[in-house]
Amino acid sequence: MSHKPEKEIVLVLGGARSGKSSWALDYVEKNYNSYMFLATAEVMDKEMADRVDLHRKARGPKWRLREESLEIADVLTSTGGDVEAILIDCMTIWLSNVLLKKGAEKVPAYRNVLLEALVKSRQSVVMVSNEVGSGIVPEHPLGRQYRDMAGSLNQKLAAAAHQALLIVAGLPIFLKQPHP
Repeated sequence: MSHKPEKEIVLVLGGARSGKSSWALDYVEKNYNSYMFLATAEVMDKEMADRVDLHRKARGPKWRLREESLEIADVLTSTGGDVEAILIDCMTIWLSNVLLKKGAEKVPAYRNVLLEALVKSRQSVVMVSNEVGSGIVPEHPLGRQYRDMAGSLNQKLAAAAHQALLIVAGLPIFLKQPHP
């Protein structure tokens, strides 16, 4: 395992079951000595409980876990130097939490606080996010609003990231790489 000497921000995009979470876990484990998994999902039914259980089993015992559905910026700025990297899974679930619990008018403020926290964080941050703009146009207004907000969020996260990639069928396609 090598240690990355400098803080980095990485955005890992992909569709459902594309392999983005597995790629992100592997990346963090190969490049850092200590790490935290920041889970944004809330378990509300058996299907989600099963998904969370699969994710837990995919992580080894070295992973610290923090569950936070809304205030992820606070986690980024309050976590001390006890881990080198934080893996956030998943940004689009976090967005849906903000949209449904706080309302559409609060999304920009939460997004802006998150972007500031990415810069302030002492750890490297690897973010997993769904690419939702390649599918059909949602039938319902809330679905269209969410899709548009997710696209905007991903654009802003990619702009802030040192590295951004799209996972397709488990394979990374690098969209943005750090400058040497």
